[in-house]
Amino acid sequence: MTHVLLVDDDQELTGMLAEYLRGDGFEVSCCHTGDAGLEQARQGGFDLIVLDVMLPGRDGFEVLRALRRQSDTPVLMLTARGEDVDTVVGLELGADDYLSKPCNPRVLVARLRALLRRGRAGDNPAVLSVGDLNLDPGRRAVQVSGRPVELTGTEFDVLASLVRQAGYLVDKDSLSREALGRKLSPFDRSIDVHISNLRRKLGPLPDGGQRIKTVRGSGYQYVAAD
Repeated sequence: MTHVLLVDDDQELTGMLAEYLRGDGFEVSCCHTGDAGLEQARQGGFDLIVLDVMLPGRDGFEVLRALRRQSDTPVLMLTARGEDVDTVVGLELGADDYLSKPCNPRVLVARLRALLRRGRAGDNPAVLSVGDLNLDPGRRAVQVSGRPVELTGTEFDVLASLVRQAGYLVDKDSLSREALGRKLSPFDRSIDVHISNLRRKLGPLPDGGQRIKTVRGSGYQYVAAD
């Protein structure tokens, strides 16, 4: 059974979401402070974490920052509606996806199941190599010039989509469907932020050139080796 950790100080909302998730076959644990959530998350055993930004004491950003130092468990952040800054910061710190509050429980379940499908996908076990980059879908591991690169689950899926079509443009909507499991919505910057994180973590090509090119207004392209 998939085990979800809900971290939110709104006990009424948490209770409602927990009840809905349990009815959909999830096992659910709940915490209402950042410190308690981080302590539980560090103990492991969770397949997914739903983390609110606004928490008493240690906020969601601090929890996520600390968690990402030792865990790649998929994290979906709950942000206040219209708070684009919170969304971007959360994604930059390593969140896999986000949802605005108040959230529809059915949408939350759909997002969580999409995260699970991506994490368990293994339909193409062959290692993909482009220049100095090796991507292993089976182990969900990436190396650049022999150096392991730590990526979140969503970052890995975005990169895999680009590498499979290296040298060709991949539009943002296709990336969102393949890597996020959902259609790209207006003003959604999730893909842009994940691309920014990938550029930072992967670094430039050996010749100093850009590894992932932006095609303005269209999408992104992973530069193929000559």
